[in-house]
Amino acid sequence: MGQIILASASPRRKELLEQIGLEFEICPAKGEEVISKSVPEEVVMELSEQKATEVAAMVKTYESGHGELMTPQDILVIGADTVVACDDTILGKPKDEADAKRMLTLLSGRKHAVYTGVTFVFLDKNGRAGAHTFYEKTEVTMKPLSEPEIDRYVATGEPMDKAGSYGIQGQAAAFVKEIHGDYNNVVGLPVGRLYQELKKLGVMEWNKGLSQRNSFVIINRK
Repeated sequence: MGQIILASASPRRKELLEQIGLEFEICPAKGEEVISKSVPEEVVMELSEQKATEVAAMVKTYESGHGELMTPQDILVIGADTVVACDDTILGKPKDEADAKRMLTLLSGRKHAVYTGVTFVFLDKNGRAGAHTFYEKTEVTMKPLSEPEIDRYVATGEPMDKAGSYGIQGQAAAFVKEIHGDYNNVVGLPVGRLYQELKKLGVMEWNKGLSQRNSFVIINRK
């Protein structure tokens, strides 16, 4: 049996992985994010790689120093990162309420794209590693928002830990006009694509890894 580690503290990613029947541990990456890219899809892939690689290195270092605690199983670490892009502007999480209002004003009445990068890092019982990275894009169009609507929404606190300053699975669902693509990608993790990628890599199949809840464990950080 393998172990899955999610390299993210995001409650939304945790819920999505649980929704498809995975059993996993959570070990959030804690390092400072370093962005060298400027294109949204490259940014999210770069950040997801940083997170998964950091956690995988932590696991490998720990096990090398605690051989008596090592388990004879493969480990899959999952890292993910999400950003919103409107025109040429990349929006992460807001710094404060004023920043959240700025982002929502920018998105009001317009189409934007949500990008999530996902990285798998595989560690076998001998410490050998491999990696795979991909991204998913979803287009979302917001209804026009008045200033009072934005103020009231920001006052709920919901936008403060979310890319683009809104949670489509929360109260901001009332602001969405239409969506093209994977809804779960906007929430924070494209679990349908994630499963297909693992299946293509020969890591997991539904009747072996998901329904029986005994195949892998995952690592993730937002």
